[in-house]
Amino acid sequence: MIRALYTAASGMSAQQANLDTVANNLANSATAGFRRRRLQFEDMIYQNMITPGSPESQQTTAAGLQIGLGTRTAATEIIMTQGDFNQTGNTYDLAIQGQGFFQVSRPDGTLAYTRSGNFHLTNQGQIVTTEGDTLVPSITIPSNATDITISQYGVVSGNIPGQNTPQQFGTIQLATFANPAGLSSVGGNLFEQTQSSGNVITDTPGGTTGVGTLQQHYLENSNVDVVSEFVQMILAQRAYESNSKVIHVADDMYSQINNLVR
Repeated sequence: MIRALYTAASGMSAQQANLDTVANNLANSATAGFRRRRLQFEDMIYQNMITPGSPESQQTTAAGLQIGLGTRTAATEIIMTQGDFNQTGNTYDLAIQGQGFFQVSRPDGTLAYTRSGNFHLTNQGQIVTTEGDTLVPSITIPSNATDITISQYGVVSGNIPGQNTPQQFGTIQLATFANPAGLSSVGGNLFEQTQSSGNVITDTPGGTTGVGTLQQHYLENSNVDVVSEFVQMILAQRAYESNSKVIHVADDMYSQINNLVR
């Protein structure tokens, strides 16, 4: 019964983490470019009462008797499915149709990656995120430029007074990884490269590496399915209740044993 208490407690702890993950998904259901997370579990070590395959006699072997000691959280998987597009009409709102990421440079000079394309300009005309991280490669829009367009292939252009043809100001590049689900979330809609994600691969939108293309005047919504998250919440709640019931039953059994010696 000692095992039952600790086994059930491990299940309650795992479902608490599961509920925390669901809560974070729901909290970010309106966050542009957010990628939902899914918690993965694994069983814990087994106690071998009788080792499977051990000899019972010269002719037979034991089927084995193993007692499991519970569960634990193993990993958080990032689900990289495409979110829906939301038309905003803003000039510097960009959505990626594909698996790529925008590259941004943080204040400490390190690179980060994001699916959130709600960019704007600084007072010097640089394209930056809402947190002020600079888009990489850096693109500067002249203050007198008008009718800014960003093509699906990342070419940023606009009209300059006195010029007869539109002028190009730069080309946006996108990044991709061998395993995007292995990226590390650091908050602020940003991801960092890890050993699990593999090295970054950069390409212009529409290139052969599968980074995708751009859609100006659109933002990608979170890929959180609220209905599915509520279902997961209910399942986590029921699993938590089941484990708490095991603890209650084990406690009752202890009470019965204690009564025997009185």
